[in-house]
Amino acid sequence: MNIFTLQCFIAVAETGSFTNAAERLGRTQSAVSQQITKLEILLNKSLLVRGKNILLTAEGDIFLGYARQMFSLYREALDRFKDPELEGEVRFGLPENFASVYLSEVLSHFSRIHPRISLNIECDLTLNLFERFKQKEFDLVLVKMNRPEDFPNGLNVWSEPLKWVGDKTLVDYQKPIPLVLSPKPCVYRSSALKKLEESGRSWRLVFSSPSYAGTIAAVKAGMGITVMPHAMIPEEFQTIDPPLLPKLSDTHVSLLKHTATNPAINTLEGFVLRKLKH
Repeated sequence: MNIFTLQCFIAVAETGSFTNAAERLGRTQSAVSQQITKLEILLNKSLLVRGKNILLTAEGDIFLGYARQMFSLYREALDRFKDPELEGEVRFGLPENFASVYLSEVLSHFSRIHPRISLNIECDLTLNLFERFKQKEFDLVLVKMNRPEDFPNGLNVWSEPLKWVGDKTLVDYQKPIPLVLSPKPCVYRSSALKKLEESGRSWRLVFSSPSYAGTIAAVKAGMGITVMPHAMIPEEFQTIDPPLLPKLSDTHVSLLKHTATNPAINTLEGFVLRKLKH
């Protein structure tokens, strides 16, 4: 069981296609298919249901967790011994909700591999982060935006729809919509209010906090409705779709940095991108 075999399996599982997996890995479709066949022979288990769309069997779903762990450990060992002497300081700014949901594991992972790199991390609202980035207070920032062209020099990481989240019974056409939002200047806030005003819906702010945890607590308590990227919505929360509330625009995430020559900054950038694009 080699690393390329694991890469092939992970790529097929994530893309649901031998063709797309081959394109991701830069190999032929037959090469990827051969690796999966060898893996199934080795494990003596069928891992995939082959058809128009490739699906995982129960055993394949279980093995996917192991494959990701093994590949992650391989990358950690490679990074640790390939660049063990990287040192310096990296000033990284990001929105608090991303730090809470995505990056705590990757940042501790990075610090373990590169103990001589000092991470200086701060959380703030996107527009504040961008202004401070322009003032050279950060080497690297993760920013949310309504349109990819808002930060033309950024590396577009991903795009996904914003969703209304909360108790549907709070939506009453005869009353203002109770909202749980971050304070100004928040990209999600401005997007939500713009859509409500365009649709002629009245609203009132019942809870304001820059904290993701605070927002979750307020919505869970039934205080109001918030907006979140689809991937950040807790499993126990309801989404509220049109026509109850207007359709929201997509949200886009970009990574900005000042220089491409600092190996410490570039290494952290790679870690962040691998986590967010996983």
